[in-house]
Amino acid sequence: MKFELIDLLRCPKSGQRFLLDAEASQDEILSGSLVTVDQKYRYPIRNGIPRFVPESNYADNFGMQWNHFAKTQMDSYSGQPITENRFFEATAWSKEDLKGQWVLDVGCGSGRFAEVALKAGANVVALDYSSAVDACYFNLKAFPNLHVVQGDIYDLPFQTESFTFVYSLGVLQHTPDVKKAFEALPPMVKSGGRLCVDYYEKSLKSILFPKYWLRPITKRMPQTTLFSFLQKAVPVLLAVSRFLGKVPGIGHLLKRLVPVANFYGLLSLDEKQQREWSLLDTFDWLAPKYDQPQTATTVRRWMEEANMKEIKVIKAGHLVANGRK
Repeated sequence: MKFELIDLLRCPKSGQRFLLDAEASQDEILSGSLVTVDQKYRYPIRNGIPRFVPESNYADNFGMQWNHFAKTQMDSYSGQPITENRFFEATAWSKEDLKGQWVLDVGCGSGRFAEVALKAGANVVALDYSSAVDACYFNLKAFPNLHVVQGDIYDLPFQTESFTFVYSLGVLQHTPDVKKAFEALPPMVKSGGRLCVDYYEKSLKSILFPKYWLRPITKRMPQTTLFSFLQKAVPVLLAVSRFLGKVPGIGHLLKRLVPVANFYGLLSLDEKQQREWSLLDTFDWLAPKYDQPQTATTVRRWMEEANMKEIKVIKAGHLVANGRK
């Protein structure tokens, strides 16, 4: 943890500032504690990351997922601008906008989107509820403008209006209360700042998606059991999906009936990467405790209720909402 982060942090229980109880090098604090001014609350700093949540929580599957697939979706690993393209298409921000600004990444995972913002020159605070923060820190610690925090979206440990840009991509639908999770974000945005969030879209097509037939079973399975099963099943399911996809006229529909993520023809990845992305996303479909898609009408209303301006709700892979505070 870098010293400059302390000015942004606040106790999620009391809202107080922190005192530092730690030994530190010149530019980073690797271990110790953050203690509230009244000495009532104490939070550990482990491996350079301040931690405001229990070690085990509803997002354990994401911790397992992103520590196993720590580099899979990083553009620096794939050699393709897949994440960069998704980030800038969804946010409609530019690299020039981000440079030198404080940016909050809520639900950072292993850091795929944080990497894009860091390369644009932003000061990025990457937050996740799960142990994925360890993968994020390991992947991106070479960036001097990185700050990693393990925290709860419902009790964000920051001073309000600290960030010019706030985004949460691929996250909110996996929280217990999606509306409440969204409502935690606008207070973090500075006046005139920008917010971007996305969701799985709720539609007839999404209801018929095979993962929702299986999730009542798979989300209750031990995560290691489910992952071991998918390691064996995904190559077979992927082969079936690819075969059905070649059926003239209706192949693009038939392949969707197979419960496997199939990126052939969509992403420019080599064979190893295709299989890796397929296993990762199929596990991501079936493992989370929560998966709650939203409609465009709902997410626009939430933005309006938060008094956001210049609201745009678009389909960019996911259902995306962005606006200005």
